[in-house]
Amino acid sequence: MVARAGTYAGLLLVTLATLMDEILLTRIFSVVTWYHFAFIAISVAMLGMTLGAVLVYAGRGFFSEARTRLHLAQAALLFALSLAACFLIQVRIPFSTDLTPGAILGDLAIFLLSAVPFVFSGVCVCLALTRFPGQVGRLYAVDLAGASVACVAVIVLLKVADGPTAIIAVSAVAAAGAFCFALDAGRPGRWTAWAAVGAALALAGLALLNAFLQKTQAPLVRLISVKGALEGRPLYEKWNSFSRIRVRPSPTANPLGWGLSPAFRPARPVRQLILDIDAGASTVLTEFHGNLEEVQHLRYDVTSLAHYLRRGARVLVIGAGGGRDVLAALVFDQTSVVGVEINEEILRAVTETFGDFTGHLERDPRVHFVNDEARSYIARQRDRYDIIQASLIDTSAATAAGAFVFTENSIYTIEAWRTFLDHLAPKGLLTFSWFYYSDLPAEMVRLTALARAALRERGIADVRAHVLLVRHRVAAKSVGTILVSAEPFSAEDLAAVERVVGAMGFDLVLAPGTAGDPVFTAVAAGASPWTGGDGPALRVDAPTDDAPFFFNMLRLSDALRPRFALQGSVGGNQRAVVMLAGLLVGVVLLTLACFGAPLGLLPRDPTLRGAAPHVVFFTCIGLGFMLVEISQMQRLIIFLGHPTYGLSVVLFSLLLAGGAGSFSTRSLGAGGAEGAVGTGRARRGGTRRLAALVVALSVFGGLAPLFVRRFAAAQTPARILVAVVLLLPIGFLMGTAFPIGMRAASERYARLAPWLWGVNGAASVCASVLATAIALSWGISASFWTGFAFYVLALGAFFRATRGS
Repeated sequence: MVARAGTYAGLLLVTLATLMDEILLTRIFSVVTWYHFAFIAISVAMLGMTLGAVLVYAGRGFFSEARTRLHLAQAALLFALSLAACFLIQVRIPFSTDLTPGAILGDLAIFLLSAVPFVFSGVCVCLALTRFPGQVGRLYAVDLAGASVACVAVIVLLKVADGPTAIIAVSAVAAAGAFCFALDAGRPGRWTAWAAVGAALALAGLALLNAFLQKTQAPLVRLISVKGALEGRPLYEKWNSFSRIRVRPSPTANPLGWGLSPAFRPARPVRQLILDIDAGASTVLTEFHGNLEEVQHLRYDVTSLAHYLRRGARVLVIGAGGGRDVLAALVFDQTSVVGVEINEEILRAVTETFGDFTGHLERDPRVHFVNDEARSYIARQRDRYDIIQASLIDTSAATAAGAFVFTENSIYTIEAWRTFLDHLAPKGLLTFSWFYYSDLPAEMVRLTALARAALRERGIADVRAHVLLVRHRVAAKSVGTILVSAEPFSAEDLAAVERVVGAMGFDLVLAPGTAGDPVFTAVAAGASPWTGGDGPALRVDAPTDDAPFFFNMLRLSDALRPRFALQGSVGGNQRAVVMLAGLLVGVVLLTLACFGAPLGLLPRDPTLRGAAPHVVFFTCIGLGFMLVEISQMQRLIIFLGHPTYGLSVVLFSLLLAGGAGSFSTRSLGAGGAEGAVGTGRARRGGTRRLAALVVALSVFGGLAPLFVRRFAAAQTPARILVAVVLLLPIGFLMGTAFPIGMRAASERYARLAPWLWGVNGAASVCASVLATAIALSWGISASFWTGFAFYVLALGAFFRATRGS
């Protein structure tokens, strides 16, 4: 059987829609639930594709070769229709973290509904890649090309549409793919073709209508339940590829502050708006019309402490958000302030949509807003700053839910603080603020450990002389601010701090000669704060770029200890880590089911003896590909300085290069369009490609960290170019493994082809969770080298499978 143009076009559109849906689900579930629950949804969705492959294998009688073209069209159409239908049902089911039977059933329904469309996508892609063995290299190249285009298409789509609208638009793309398949099916597929045209037009029309209504903030299809609560209509809503922002009125007329002094007494009401990010983090937009006397409450916030020590300062704010810290710098009459904000939609809301409300801060000659990732921006600057400030970049609601436990955070690492300290002017201050939980101030302890590590790296022995830590009140939950200086704090600095602390009613936790809490004294001295007995054995060592998970402080062995459950954000850390462990066990069991269940449906067949090396091969390349891919996304997101680049550069480069590599395998073999791997020449060619992949990965593993450090301060285009140059060779060679293995297996075990594709997919699902678990426990490099080890095993399995062919 020969694949025609319609098959190639249909496969391109279906794989494009499939990966777009996966990425969009991550975005939507990050809003509706939390990030780590979105992680579950995607794993379940990927398992849906694996189930589709298992169905093709187990239902060989139904999925006959003669009806392959028709089944491709029908599966693609069902993918399109179920994608839209399941999503419309999902948005009406409230998500809950409660453990009641009703809540569990509701959450289970959400996750299973997300998997249904992927079952049909899995059937479609499996049929395309296993029923045309002579063209598998070209078809797999088209598969990867569609996925690579999806990485960029999602970014473009979310610039003009919200998440729900984007899902509907992707359904229309899948329906167009069904139409292409139906054209190849000829007369039997004509009704499917008409149905596909109707579905594509209807879905595209609904997407356009919803996008238009979204501009008026009144869409037909929207998220109804978010974080377990019903959502009302916002004043403003906008999506992009890594967040959803919504602006709503403040529930109080009193000034909002992160850590307002107990001595503060509001003299007048202050109009404010709340800007939510993914319904978990938030920032404040303050009404301002040029009169600084109306915003004097900003003087009373513990996050403003550095302004009392450095007057006439050049200030840089990390995470400008709603402009609150920028406005605070103006209240203290600082010389200049640079507000760096990674989210362009937040900047647009502050300076354009609500610019009249916020007083158009960007028009003040002292103010300069920058849309960039702060660490990357600072590294490229020659300027030096008197104050570099970061105030509660991530909010307590999100961390209490464990939302950031699996998230790489580029500003909380030793390498980041090295950059910040290098860009301070003489006597400059680095100030970070975070929530201070009296029972277990884990994040503030880790910030202190980070300060110590960064200072010790500079050859500073007396760390205590360079660190101040203040909290805004003595309470179970308060806000703490740490000040770090490359020079020792002067007597004048300490006197000024004591005056502010006394006047404001703050609590001085750590200072040269002052120790309000022995835990922080121990950390500043390099000792472990909690050891022995029942003390919390938390990981409060300073994070590095290789392990940039600042909010993950629990070891796996401590994750089930009940004493953590109610202590600050560590309880959220515990829930996230327990979920990861449960998810890992679950996907391993489901992966084993994908291995064993199909074989149990068949009578024992002596002709299948000797297939084990092929099974090992496809398992290893599935594990290896995902471990390498995810580890490099984690590493290069920090290097490239923007979460969008992790998607658009890393995934796009690997997948597109992989498609080119797959296409190149057509030259292997002695005859036919793409040859047969069983011939001596083809076997040797396949072995050489896989050996070259192992060598390339070993070289990449050694060079990538060096290049990342060398070009960290380069301009963004240069860093993107470096990342692409590093990724293309390994992507090209990784793309050759699947078609080489599939043609080798098809010679003797053609009937196993769908199952082997499913095994590869199941292993990929397992690896997506395993990569996170390894990185959290041992670092990103360990995750990469584990992937490398699986490719070494794959090379051995391929040699064993083709020996004697």
